[in-house]
Amino acid sequence: MAPFQLFDIFGKPITYLIYLLIGMGFGYALEASGFGVSTKLTDQFYLRDQTVFKVMFTAVLVAMVLLFGATGLGLLDYNRIWVPPTYLWPGILGGFMIGVGFIVGGFCPGTSVAASATGKVDGMFFVGGILTGIMIFGETVKYFEQFWYSSFMGRFTIPDWLGLDTGVVVFGITAIGLAALWGAEHIERAYRRRAHQPFRRHPRWHWSGAIALLGAAFAVMLIGQPTVVDMWTRIAGEKEPLLENREVQIHPAELRSLYYDPLVNLVMLDVRPESEYNIYHLQDAQRVDLEDLPDLAPDLQAMPQGTVFVLMSNDETLATQGWKALEALEVPNVYILEGGLNNWLAVYGEGEYAPLTQGEDEQLRYNFTAALGSNDPTAVPSQHDEGIEYTPKVKIESKAPTGGGGCG
Repeated sequence: MAPFQLFDIFGKPITYLIYLLIGMGFGYALEASGFGVSTKLTDQFYLRDQTVFKVMFTAVLVAMVLLFGATGLGLLDYNRIWVPPTYLWPGILGGFMIGVGFIVGGFCPGTSVAASATGKVDGMFFVGGILTGIMIFGETVKYFEQFWYSSFMGRFTIPDWLGLDTGVVVFGITAIGLAALWGAEHIERAYRRRAHQPFRRHPRWHWSGAIALLGAAFAVMLIGQPTVVDMWTRIAGEKEPLLENREVQIHPAELRSLYYDPLVNLVMLDVRPESEYNIYHLQDAQRVDLEDLPDLAPDLQAMPQGTVFVLMSNDETLATQGWKALEALEVPNVYILEGGLNNWLAVYGEGEYAPLTQGEDEQLRYNFTAALGSNDPTAVPSQHDEGIEYTPKVKIESKAPTGGGGCG
């Protein structure tokens, strides 16, 4: 399933050649569209020439429909596509500044590089300004770092904002976008008519292309996006043996070891109901609801290399459900606390707790007279190795590489 790891498939030399060819193709497309000429770019702000808007927005619409269409068909894993995290107010200010720079200088970062490559002096000056700005920013960001990291919203998309299904948003944006392109065409035509300039009429197949794109967007809405269950079904044949062979259930002693390992960023996720979490939980364990894991997955994926996730419940049933969800969502290095917290107390309770009679699955089988949370002595893993033997199972894997995007 895409995105594919080109380094693994072709090796570094061929992969770098592919990157070079894609870059050259993108540069050629910019130049062929006239985006290497600053006056053509600034004309859009004066409603004289809408080529920039028409080309770029068409590309956005086509890419959106193809991306979510591929995701809906199970050809692409959207969770492994990098989406820039949203910092609302810094983003608004940054967008305003780059817009002003676009109007004044006539280029955006990408088009300025294309112009420089074809020997245009104004493009070279613009690139020089970008590099100077990067240097100044790097030296001064410490003075406004609090604002720079403010209003963080994580991986926040339009469906998240509107609370609508992704397919509905794709169809709606496509319809609005095509209407905007039609409007831009008429604005440009009206200007050229007043200026007594010729206006080239587009062939009829443009209408066919627009109808085909709208139809594809409607198909994306009908197909829908895969659920966590759908994604797990696709990988169950590969992942189920890990559960059956007990390769991802780690002993409490290994969890204790990870807790104090300076090279590991340990994230413990407690998936029990809040009432049971309040009675007893391990120190630093975060309570999450199973149904919230898909929304948390992007934030978990964004955590640094060396992060290990350990899911826990009273036994293993709920934790295993969470493990399947995170595996389906492509979160790396996810494990389950073997035997759950009942086993943890059996290992580290030191006989202080009298187990209740054998209860149902996922019942906390130890008696607590009060809701102690993490204030119980056993809730804090011992820093000293108690000589408990276990088979290490954690193997930290590197996250699948992700890439950035955008005009720059």
